[in-house]
Order: sequence, then C-alpha cells, then structure tokens
Amino acid sequence: MMRALWSAASGMIAQQTAVDTIANNLANVNTMGYKNEKAEFKSLLYQTLQTRTTTANGEQKPIDAQVGLGTRIASITSSFTQGPLLENESKSAFGIEGDGFFAVRGADGNTYYTRNGDFKLSVGADGNITLVTASGYPVLDVDGETITMPGTVSSANLMVTSEGNVGYLDADRNFVDLNTSFALYQFSNPAGLDKLSNSLLAVTDASGEPMLEAENANLTQSSVRQGYLEGSNVQVADEMVNLIVAQRAYEMNSKAIQASDEMLGQANQLKR
Repeated sequence: MMRALWSAASGMIAQQTAVDTIANNLANVNTMGYKNEKAEFKSLLYQTLQTRTTTANGEQKPIDAQVGLGTRIASITSSFTQGPLLENESKSAFGIEGDGFFAVRGADGNTYYTRNGDFKLSVGADGNITLVTASGYPVLDVDGETITMPGTVSSANLMVTSEGNVGYLDADRNFVDLNTSFALYQFSNPAGLDKLSNSLLAVTDASGEPMLEAENANLTQSSVRQGYLEGSNVQVADEMVNLIVAQRAYEMNSKAIQASDEMLGQANQLKR
C-alpha cells in the first residue's frame, strides 16, 4: 500500500506537468511560429516480488512477479509540422513554407533560430535600415551578416522573392536586388533545439549542427512568403481533449491515494 501511495503521487505530478504543457500550448495558440508541445511519460523502476525460480518445489517459472513504482515525465517534445500561413498587411512579415528557420543575432552575439517572421524595420545611426525581430535582434543573411537597406528605401517598397532574395522597388517600380538573401537553416532533429523566450531556439547536441539550405543541395529548399506569417500549429480541439484526459488521469491517481489511505487506516484498526 505504501508503494501505491508513491506510485499514485508520481502519476499526479506527471499529469500536472502534462496540464502545464497543454496550458502553454493554449496560451500560445496565437503566437506566430509556435510549435505544439506534448508531454511524454516513462515508467519508473520495477520491484521484483518473486523471481522466475521462486516456487514451492523449486521449479522454473515462465514469468516473474514485478510491480511498477510509478511514472515520470520522459520529455516534452515539440511537433514541427507546418503551421497555417496567415495573411498580414506588413511588408516585413515573412512566413516560411518548408522546414527552414530564420537566423537572428541575439543580444549576446550568438546566433539563434526562429520560425516567427514578424520582423520590423529599424533605422540605425548611419541612416540605413536593418531588418530586425520585434525584440530588436537583427535578422541574418546567408553570409551571417545583418540584412540592411539604404535609408531612402520606403518600407512599402520592400520586396522579397520566394527564394529569400531581398530587394526593393525603385521610383519606376523596377526591382532592385540588394544581393543579399535570408539565411534559412534546417536541423537533423529540430525537436532537440533548446526553447528560449521571444520565440527563439538555440542549437544543442541533440538538434545537430545547423545546415544552411543555400549550401546544401540535398535539403528540400524552403520558400519565403512575404506578406504572410506562419501561425501556431496548435489544434485547440485536440488540446481540450488532451486536457480532459490529463484531468481524469490526475483524478484517478488521487482516488488511488485515497483508497490506499483507507486501506492503511483499516489495517491499523485491526488490533482494536
């Protein structure tokens, strides 16, 4: 019965984490580029009550007797399926169609990655315009440099091709190529990326090294859609069902604790 108490308690803790994960998904249902997360479980150690050779006559048994000691969270995995492309009026809004990630330079000088293409135009001290994230982090091109434009370029004239080439329309509405393009990276295991705030992702050993699409012909090339943003791939209906399942599992584990407590109470009263 003591095992039942701890096993059920581990189940309640694990289901609480599952509810936390679902709540985070629902909170980010309108976050651009957000990827749905799912809590995955694993069983804890098993305690052997009887071995396969433990019989009254010493005969070989086909199976042993083991009882589990509960569960715990194994991982919280992100699903990097394509989110819907939502139309946006901003000329500096970009959605990725494919497996690529934008690259940005963080405040610490390191490179981070994101699917959130809701970028802004920032005017620097030299008068040039830099493409940045909503937090002010500059967006990087294929050479690892910031994407800049002359200060005379109007935001309404910014043009980006589906291949990610950046340019603008001049006074005669002719396309002027700035000879720079978005750096789009892919990863062997994007679920292994370290999730940070501001929709940023960091490279880890589990994710593998970033692979630049422009330099790797073996990768399926992603497309950049100007005037669109990739929405969250969270399915609200599925999350509500998962929430009900997690809530019921939490309730059942609490019932197991109550039953074990009542059994212990009855055992303590046997001598009376």
